[in-house]
Amino acid sequence: MDFRFTDEQRMWHDTVHNFMEKEVGREYTRKHDESREFPEEVFQKMAAQGWLGLLVDEEQGGVAADPVMFAIFCEAIGKFSLDTAACIMTSMFTATNISRHGTPEQKARYLEPFLRGVGKFSISISEPGSGSDAASARSTAHLDGNEWVLNGNKVFCSGAHLPGATIAILARTSAERYDGFSLFLVPNTTPGLDIRKMNTIVRKSLGTTEFFMDNMRIPKDALLGEVGKGWHYIGEHLEFERLSIAASQVGNAQTALDDTIRYTKDRKQFGRSLSDFQVLKHRMAEGATQLEAARLLVYSAACKMARGERAIREVSMAKVFCSETLFKIAFDGMQALGGYAQVPEYDMERYFREAKHGMVGGGTNEIQRSIIAKELGL
Repeated sequence: MDFRFTDEQRMWHDTVHNFMEKEVGREYTRKHDESREFPEEVFQKMAAQGWLGLLVDEEQGGVAADPVMFAIFCEAIGKFSLDTAACIMTSMFTATNISRHGTPEQKARYLEPFLRGVGKFSISISEPGSGSDAASARSTAHLDGNEWVLNGNKVFCSGAHLPGATIAILARTSAERYDGFSLFLVPNTTPGLDIRKMNTIVRKSLGTTEFFMDNMRIPKDALLGEVGKGWHYIGEHLEFERLSIAASQVGNAQTALDDTIRYTKDRKQFGRSLSDFQVLKHRMAEGATQLEAARLLVYSAACKMARGERAIREVSMAKVFCSETLFKIAFDGMQALGGYAQVPEYDMERYFREAKHGMVGGGTNEIQRSIIAKELGL
């Protein structure tokens, strides 16, 4: 079996990595992490390149790239920060819900501005009482004439506060546990929607929010797809989300490992480089081994999706392994850099913070293991 990229994939890999080095870079990433500002310049540059439409069908103005090309993209844009990657990816994989299930009117209203860099998307699933047990969500939507009326409290909805953002909100339309959910497209300026940004230690640039819906009225045509199909649409969405998270974690882990290797080669103690000490070189060797396995898991899952097959088990495996690999590499990097690891200019503390979040966001690793077990028939 040949594990090499094709010429097209290699060219795409080099293009996106060069973009991240020249158009984004470390200093810009640190600035936006510290200021908690959305990297609008990067978002606009990617829109100009046509990259926001990687997962959108060609007839809708997108590129219709396969999941392997999407994974290559996500690995590259995650190299400096998972948060920077999330600023782009969150809108992209949420757009797939509209691309697949939206009406022609919804596609024109939402996808066209997004592809031009004008609009953004956010997805809202979790609630204060339903995180891992998402199917116990209690926010409701009922039809009143030609309007849906929504009530409830949602939390950890990343990017919902950004200018021009449309939120895909999962709300209960009947009592069935899974078939009782529907998905609604709600602009964040809708009356009756109270959005509050949360002061988290990660997701600083993208930002995550809590919001309240108090008899919020939206048009009947704000429903995405069919009534009662929301849970199934979210299932499709989560395959792309978990693939993108795992791929970006591989990209970030590679940078964290490279930074650790470079620092330990340059730093001298007891008359020799830190990289000469066996305890450190073995940690880096182990990290490199796990990283290679993590990358193969990502592209194995992406290849299965590219064949048109469901990859529920594979993306969960990739997310678990990649997040824990990144955390280990960042943890070891923190130890190797010592006091300098605490300084933002060395980047490692950001990798470490974001690595921990990666074991929760997009579905906790405990839930991923439960999904894998279910797929094994357990």
